Amino acid sequence: VQLQAFGGGLVQAGGSLRLSCAASGHFRRYIIGWVRQVPGSERQFVASISRNGVTANYADSVKGRFTITRDNAKSTAHLQMNSLQPEDTAVYYCAAALSDFGPCIEQFGYWGRGTLVTVSS
Repeated sequence: VQLQAFGGGLVQAGGSLRLSCAASGHFRRYIIGWVRQVPGSERQFVASISRNGVTANYADSVKGRFTITRDNAKSTAHLQMNSLQPEDTAVYYCAAALSDFGPCIEQFGYWGRGTLVTVSS
């Protein structure tokens, strides 16, 4: 599967952004997730969603603010980010996994190019 994340940008604190992940390949076979990374820091799990879109996992830091969804018919996934804070500033990556191990980064074997989200205070 090939992945491409887009939709990042500059937003003020308290604002919203919607990231999208476009995929090619057998999209339905994969767990889809979002991972973020601040330059110089380790990657951080943000959210993941099951193959059928029923089950989602979130990092504690984004619960109640971010929502992950997927549309298998369009081979796309989205991350709706509300109430953004400066600490959400990072490069966001779309990733895919063949097995679901819950909220962990190690399960992801496929990565797309990231999209930068900058939240100003």
